[in-house]
Amino acid sequence: MTLTPNRASQPERNYIDVVPDGRTATVIFVTLVLGLWMDRLSPLWGQIAAGILSWGLFIILYHRTPAKSRRLLMSCLLVSFAGEIFCSLIWGLYDYRLYNIPHYVPPGHVLVFLLGSAVAQRLSRLIIPAVPLVIGTYVLAGYLIGFDRFGMVLYLMFLGCLIAEKNRRLYATMFILCLALEFYGTWLGNWTWKAIVPVWEIRTDNPPVASGAFYCVLDFLMLRLALSYEAATSFLRTLMMRLRQEMGPARKVVQYVAEGIEEGD
Repeated sequence: MTLTPNRASQPERNYIDVVPDGRTATVIFVTLVLGLWMDRLSPLWGQIAAGILSWGLFIILYHRTPAKSRRLLMSCLLVSFAGEIFCSLIWGLYDYRLYNIPHYVPPGHVLVFLLGSAVAQRLSRLIIPAVPLVIGTYVLAGYLIGFDRFGMVLYLMFLGCLIAEKNRRLYATMFILCLALEFYGTWLGNWTWKAIVPVWEIRTDNPPVASGAFYCVLDFLMLRLALSYEAATSFLRTLMMRLRQEMGPARKVVQYVAEGIEEGD
């Protein structure tokens, strides 16, 4: 398994220097599909096996990733875990089969991001207007008829990500990729979306057709976290350099005084 340089233009690199090659992307895809299927096989051991599979692949790819991109992957891991806790355990939008956060979910989000990054650079930019147009038509129908009013909220979140970020092709790709995984996971019964959204009391589907928006928001937040980390480390690095420069003359004075004391002795 190898990672190759990101061939996308500079504005579209999304701060990741390398993306999986074709073979590695295939391994990621098979891992995701197999992991979800394994979760369904056994009440507990299938989920544990899927977790071992996902974490193993994540660790391998993480150690083969440059330092700058590692921060991005770790941000994805942390933000996705926090998002799952909020959306599933606190808000109650959906329930996993065992009413927990499965072991494979946090690293699975990272694998989905890597797979989306590899697929996005191979797709035409026509996907950028095509996805909002096609999905928007269904979302509007769901809102007007009333079988999925929550989908409109998610769709607006998706549009917000497209407007706010330069790498729109990645967001459009992630939306479709994650929607496919949502259909697959709910079909297997690994998780189920509530028919009525808690607190808001509006109807939604299982899954909502615009559920891919959650993954787009995840990407947006993890980029913000990674950039904040880079800004903080850059600030601290600059501060330490200035302190060294300012402390340089002071160290020389101390050294001169110490040498004088030694000569006096």
